[in-house]
Amino acid sequence: MTHTQQTLALLRDYESPNILPIETDLSGPIVWEKAQGVQVTDADGKKYLDLTAAFGVAAAGHANPRVVAAGRKQMGKLLHAMGDVYPHARKAELARELSRLTFERWTAHRGSGVPPLLREVKNRNQAVKSGVITAKTIFTNSGFEAVEAALKTALLATGRRHILAFEGGYHGLGYGALNATYRAHFRQPFRRQIGQFGAFVPFPKKEADLPALEKAVRSAHRKHPLGAIIVEPVQVRGGVNIPPASFLPLLRKLCDQTGALLILDEIYTGFGRTGQWFACEHSAAVPDLICLGKALTGGFPLSACVGRADLMDAAWPRSTGEAIHTSTFLGHPVGCAMALAQIREIHTRRLPERSAKLGEFLLSELLAWTAPAVCPIEFRGLGLLVGAEFIIPGGQPATTAALAVLRHLLRSGFIVLPEGEASNIISFTPPLTVTRPQLTTAARAFALAVEALPPL
Repeated sequence: MTHTQQTLALLRDYESPNILPIETDLSGPIVWEKAQGVQVTDADGKKYLDLTAAFGVAAAGHANPRVVAAGRKQMGKLLHAMGDVYPHARKAELARELSRLTFERWTAHRGSGVPPLLREVKNRNQAVKSGVITAKTIFTNSGFEAVEAALKTALLATGRRHILAFEGGYHGLGYGALNATYRAHFRQPFRRQIGQFGAFVPFPKKEADLPALEKAVRSAHRKHPLGAIIVEPVQVRGGVNIPPASFLPLLRKLCDQTGALLILDEIYTGFGRTGQWFACEHSAAVPDLICLGKALTGGFPLSACVGRADLMDAAWPRSTGEAIHTSTFLGHPVGCAMALAQIREIHTRRLPERSAKLGEFLLSELLAWTAPAVCPIEFRGLGLLVGAEFIIPGGQPATTAALAVLRHLLRSGFIVLPEGEASNIISFTPPLTVTRPQLTTAARAFALAVEALPPL
């Protein structure tokens, strides 16, 4: 047996069968052995160009030397601490850095254009330093935990249990987060146990969709007063769906008017992925709470729910010795050290700006190299978050074609992911350190894979 087959046989025999789709002859999937920069090496020594950044995690490149060094140094000094009993310095430093990077940066230079919510906070003189709004953080381990911390915050702050989410949205698979994750595949098996306090409205794809959306939000609020609206500024797993620029400002207005909190799930889109530090910055919409993860550390399980300091102080009771939301590994010292190094790397190397330019380049290369196919392909993107949607003439998802291209690319040494409920969208989310020649090579490989498609 090959090294790949040996690993897959062990997983087949000892891991839950629901986790990994394993070929009966153990020929797939590939088994990762090493990742460095933009390159992945499998267990049998074959090299691949990673166009996924491992679900967007490796924004500064796989095994970024400075991030790895920070983790190693911290492991040698303090491997574990007791986050809600005996803290450590890195957690405090990271909480301060996340405040600076989000709410403080967003509100530092605002004049008369300050949104109504922020004017209200300033008038109350809460959480303001020299006119700047600060933030406070709840550290968590995975993305869905950050979402659930945000949902708890909304309930405590408003007293309202109901939330509004969006069709196509993905916010994780914990029992709380499932109320906001749209796809029935994830929710249906557990409907008898989840709280079902979430409702869904269509995710807008063009400006003309917004009046109907506003009407749907107001109707939902009249039926059940909303504690929160939760949304991804760009839906990634939903199919790289990019809303019109006025979408988030509309949600901000509706939240201000209804008293609901605006929760932005930037777990995938944060830290430069879309060409800005955070995707909400494309439309200058300031949330009440933002959920972060994935690229936060570059590879260590750490996430965060970051909210306005006045909101967090009002919602959460001051601890008197027993936190009501915590975990054993809260604010893990290794993860915090790596996150601080990762943020420095993204800032120093100007990766958000790089992402914006390279995303435009990748789109242009895909359009230039891809000849008309047996089915229409729609390309769209924002920064280095690019999608190629395969459609059967008539508008139906061309899932078979998309997956055939994905397999062809994998055989050719390129790793991509399928997105959307029908898996008919191929996403490109490479490390932000990818080069133009590498993107050109990937676009050419994609074009060859499309050319090899059989007739539908």
